[in-house]
Amino acid sequence: MIVGGGFGGVRAAHALSHLPVDITLIDRTNHHLFQPLLYQVGTGVLSPGQIAPALRSIFRNRPNVRVQLAQVDGFDLDRRVVHGVADHGIEVPYDTLIVAAGATHSYFGRDEWEAHTLAMKSLDDANRLRSRVLGAFEMAEQADTPAEREAWLTFAIVGAGPTGVELAGQVGILAHRLLPAEFRSIDTTSARVLLLDAAPTVLGPFARPLQQRAREDLHELGVEVQTSAPVTTIDPEGIEIADDTGSHHRITAKTVIWAAGVKASPLAERLAEAAGAETDRAGRLLVSPNCTVPGHPEIFAIGDMVSLPGVPGVAQPAIQEGRYVAEVIGARLAGAPTPRPFRYRDKGAMAIVGRTHAVAQIGKIRLTGFPAFLVWGVVHLAYLVGWGNRFEAVARWLWTMIARNRRERLISVVSLVPEETARDQLARTGIRRRRERAGVGPERRERGTVRP
Repeated sequence: MIVGGGFGGVRAAHALSHLPVDITLIDRTNHHLFQPLLYQVGTGVLSPGQIAPALRSIFRNRPNVRVQLAQVDGFDLDRRVVHGVADHGIEVPYDTLIVAAGATHSYFGRDEWEAHTLAMKSLDDANRLRSRVLGAFEMAEQADTPAEREAWLTFAIVGAGPTGVELAGQVGILAHRLLPAEFRSIDTTSARVLLLDAAPTVLGPFARPLQQRAREDLHELGVEVQTSAPVTTIDPEGIEIADDTGSHHRITAKTVIWAAGVKASPLAERLAEAAGAETDRAGRLLVSPNCTVPGHPEIFAIGDMVSLPGVPGVAQPAIQEGRYVAEVIGARLAGAPTPRPFRYRDKGAMAIVGRTHAVAQIGKIRLTGFPAFLVWGVVHLAYLVGWGNRFEAVARWLWTMIARNRRERLISVVSLVPEETARDQLARTGIRRRRERAGVGPERRERGTVRP
């Protein structure tokens, strides 16, 4: 049984599918999401289907892999069953369990900020982000006052890691290079794109020269980078940050994007409670060096939901852990010696800034500009599932670079205004217009002489 169709779960299922075992892969969505390119869906570069192939499609030629759609909500380790919910409660038995439930957003104890921000963890998040970013320009076009227009044209992105940097660059390209000729009442180049972080630099894990180059590239795209600027308040009207002197500064912004932190999936805590194991401050499960849950050799936990010394919470460790646990299980089935403890092999880090600029650090190699962009593209294509998706992604990237246009820009007013609010506004507008046609002024309504 594998819980989670992310990088770790899919890699484990692939590796195990060659063994004489029956595999059940259970996930709350029916697709495998390639999260490193999620921001490109959120900014209109790629379509959802290009980075999220259906799980059943991935394993259509693996007859011993069964895909099940359900929300896992608990574990009974004594009975060896996983509890879940689909259209009704279900129990799925297992002999060996692999939990790869991933991570979710972390607001560092300020969970109330979630209601006022946009985040990037799922396709729904990306679609919502695209609607809000593109819709902000639409709302600015019809704003009644300069202050309202400025609020719609201010985009605050919290978190200057790879996701924040890549998002800021793409929003900057939209505002300053792609949209200026398409609007009549606003100058989209006046939009403010702010990248904020409490840390002193962007791209903290990268070498200092790469940090500086990324900052320069962002500046060329019109992005304002403010580091050493912790967020103190987020509300429906904007954001407040502090500076080195302790002073607080208010930024009025209709669009605030959260890319600052993650924490383990709630399933990590539930599995820890069931197994009597421990979690760290980020809610990640503390596992043994061979990725098993302490005291339960039949249960493995991998990916962003676990804590192993020296292993970062990115895609590569999850992929390597998925392959590793499949190797351990294969050795057990064959009666072979247990493989040595899991060892993470760091394959480097990279981030794209704009259309053809990137930074990459692979061992002692440091790349910037177009060479880094080519390496970034090759690496991401290599891990993107399906040759069709790879060809389509290349075609979209080339189209974006050459034509200076994006096809994935379809939104509606419903995505900006809740349907109930829109209906109420339409109803009020209709009543007002009927009254105006009847010659009924507000002064008569106030005296109660005419019914609405």
